[in-house]
Amino acid sequence: MKANVDVLKIIQLGFTLPDEHGNLPDLGTNNRTHYIWQSNFQDFNLMRDIHAKDSVALLHSQGIDFARAVAGVSSVHFAKLAAASGLLFNKALTWVTFHGAYDIGYLVKILTSGVLSTSLGKFLVLVKELFGGNAYDVKHVMGFCNGLYGGLEKVADTLQVDRIAGKYHQAGSDSLLTCHTFHKIRETYFLANDDGFREYVNVFFGLEIAKA
Repeated sequence: MKANVDVLKIIQLGFTLPDEHGNLPDLGTNNRTHYIWQSNFQDFNLMRDIHAKDSVALLHSQGIDFARAVAGVSSVHFAKLAAASGLLFNKALTWVTFHGAYDIGYLVKILTSGVLSTSLGKFLVLVKELFGGNAYDVKHVMGFCNGLYGGLEKVADTLQVDRIAGKYHQAGSDSLLTCHTFHKIRETYFLANDDGFREYVNVFFGLEIAKA
């Protein structure tokens, strides 16, 4: 993961910012419109940068126009906004991802403006600090839930969670589907057993050597 994140550049990142019940912000529209966010970054240059051709082809098929990358967000500017947003170092928030080691890796790279640590233990400690010590990887959690397997789309289908906005492999849409899937797993498999659910905090699929 480190080797890839250090040399590759982020293309897009999605955020869903619900309350504790999963309700999306309406930004003063009285529930007429609800919002999620997708940042498309300008850092990646299709003609210059290392990339996986199949991944780029998939993103292109889902509507990503790499010719417009220059109009995207600078990762440096994004890091400044993130630092001022109140989202980081905030123990009151819960971060959720799906198979998120790479997502977290890219975020750490952007936020620290450097390569990732060669020590997995130190990397996980930094992740815990940045994200308030309260992060879940649905891909890891579902390994302890009978009948759940596969990718995000498969798990959502099994739980009868619909993709209500956007397209498959669009970061904003995937973040919303991850959010809804996370809540459905908690309701279905853990009910009110928060202590049991906390067993899976700060453990990311593929990086499960220990909790930081």
